[in-house]
Amino acid sequence: MEEPPPASATRRTRERYEQLVREAKAVCASCPLFTDCLFSAVAEHDVSGFVAGTTAAQRRSMRNLLDVEVQADDFDQLAGARGTRRPVSHEEVLRLRTQYPSDSLESLAMRLGCSLSTVKRHLRRARRGQSPASKRPRPRPEVSAVLDAFDAVVDQSGPAPRTRSTRVA
Repeated sequence: MEEPPPASATRRTRERYEQLVREAKAVCASCPLFTDCLFSAVAEHDVSGFVAGTTAAQRRSMRNLLDVEVQADDFDQLAGARGTRRPVSHEEVLRLRTQYPSDSLESLAMRLGCSLSTVKRHLRRARRGQSPASKRPRPRPEVSAVLDAFDAVVDQSGPAPRTRSTRVA
């Protein structure tokens, strides 16, 4: 359900897809957690698939309307697939480079417990003025703004999930 079938698909395949979409929208519309699910999928987490009656493309459109930027969740790191190295802060790399200006980048990487490429990446970002600290975080939208974006983006021909605006904790 992530992508509609191509134009070359059979009529039966397209009809089946439309039926699945209608059924999924009806399930989402009747869910008491719809509002929380939609807000989370639009403003907090970059999820894939059909969530809160929306496709990934519709959620991207909603984020564009709301000027929201959401980073994809790093499931490899959450699962521990990247080994035991801890994330290295940008400020720590710059601080050590200032403190040990004559050390090689390899030496700095060893001090930080990270890879050489990580040190190089942070130093490149600093030269370009792309420090993570220099980016101003965008404010999270209000729930009502997310619901308005939903109304603007998603076709309201099916059951209207907008009526499920009560938040359930």
